[in-house]
Amino acid sequence: MQDQLTNRQQEIVDYLRLAQHTTGVMPSTREIQHYFGFASQTAAMSHLRALERKGVIQRLPGKARAVIFPDELDRPQIVDIPIYGRIAAGRSQDVEALREGCISIDVTTLGIRRPGRAFALRVRGDSMIGAHICSGDTVILEKREPCKGDIVAALIDGETTLKRYLLNRGKPYLRAENPAYPDLIPARELIIQGVLIALIRHAA
Repeated sequence: MQDQLTNRQQEIVDYLRLAQHTTGVMPSTREIQHYFGFASQTAAMSHLRALERKGVIQRLPGKARAVIFPDELDRPQIVDIPIYGRIAAGRSQDVEALREGCISIDVTTLGIRRPGRAFALRVRGDSMIGAHICSGDTVILEKREPCKGDIVAALIDGETTLKRYLLNRGKPYLRAENPAYPDLIPARELIIQGVLIALIRHAA
């Protein structure tokens, strides 16, 4: 049985959980210090040691952010990810960008480290079937800069589509995973809205 927490200790636990669920990582001792206005990192570390003694957290030595909650080790971390309409996996077209509610997912199982930066879109079209992305699937994307070869949701010349992000002599373009569709080379702009991190297929 855990010892009762002080008010300050409970506030720190609440902050740790919120930061972890929002960003996917634990705050550092310096971030804890700044958030609570402690005079030094030593005060933050003292609170973490006290929480560890009470069994609320576990810390791995030598790492600033290596804090885990033992009660969450065997429990799925369910997070609501917003769904922002549908995206064309075919010819690019205007995005249906209105929020359509949320989808509840186990971010631990899917390996999503920063759920606060994730969003979902429903796929329409067959241009990405070579990457096993089918019409009717739900893709989970993260707001971040893409790497060459990533599958992305992109705004290209005012229209949104789901394609693979590639570079040719340093210039970005989009490629389908279906030979029936041509490469998309931006005439004016190419804005990456999100990078694919997970895919959900609903059983028929």
